[in-house]
Amino acid sequence: MTTDKATHGSADQLITIRDPRSPAAEAYHVLRTNIQFSSLDRSLRTLLITSTAPDEGKSTTLANLAVTMAQGEQRVILVDCDLRRPSLHTLFGVPNEQGLTTMILSDDAAPPLQETGVPGLLLLTSGPLPPRPADILGSRRMEAIIQRLKEQADIVLFDTPPVGAVADAAVLAGRVDGVLLVVEAGKTRRDRAREAKRLLEKVNANLLGVVLSNARVEKDRYQYY
Repeated sequence: MTTDKATHGSADQLITIRDPRSPAAEAYHVLRTNIQFSSLDRSLRTLLITSTAPDEGKSTTLANLAVTMAQGEQRVILVDCDLRRPSLHTLFGVPNEQGLTTMILSDDAAPPLQETGVPGLLLLTSGPLPPRPADILGSRRMEAIIQRLKEQADIVLFDTPPVGAVADAAVLAGRVDGVLLVVEAGKTRRDRAREAKRLLEKVNANLLGVVLSNARVEKDRYQYY
């Protein structure tokens, strides 16, 4: 699947809000439809996105996908599990004083979900950054939080660090229903993509497919993987 990639750290990256009739926005709608069809034989309630390396457009892709799912009348919770370089709070222009990490540290605390301005889409930001992110994402407490979030949404989407850089994504990938891998046109090396696929398969992740970011998008022309 092919999508676009904008400048990091800007709300303009939300092309599905800024220019919903553009070919790039339509590509995200196609991606949503592909995911829905890929899960016809099994329930898809939790979806994780990762990449092979930093700055390949994974957070932008997930944020725009979340918007299109909410526009499709699904109740969506978007969770920033990139506890090293969180960016979803910047994309949606919300504070990050509380989030996933404060929820993990506070027993029975209500999820500090924030409105995004998109009906049906709530955001759980990362919260303060911890010293050992992989330990937190692999904890029993994190597993309980996933179950709790599922009770409040039709689908829960998780943004994680690149699978080829740290263990965080691999730790969480085996706990969700599906995984998307983002690669960047003209940047991601084939050997890195193969290694990322191998690492995900090693933890029995359900790899739904690959999203190609930063590609030239022409109307009515999309690439599928």
